[in-house]
Amino acid sequence: MKMLVFIFGVLIAILGAAIWGASQVWLSGEDVEIGFHGGFALVLGALGSLLVGGFLMALLFFSSKYGYDEQVFSADDEKHWD
Repeated sequence: MKMLVFIFGVLIAILGAAIWGASQVWLSGEDVEIGFHGGFALVLGALGSLLVGGFLMALLFFSSKYGYDEQVFSADDEKHWD
């Protein structure tokens, strides 16, 4: 249990460092202006990434639930090549 708490603590620290670093980069570009089209593309790209990731996770769970992952065979099996 202590190891799990430690791992989560490290992951949260890494996430915090990533958020801090991204905010520093974002705030350092004060003289850069993003127009409407750039902001729209930024939002669409973020939403698209979330949708693709969610869709792929849904496919993973669907495949696992209905047993599609268990229907693989090894190339070393002789009976599949006859």
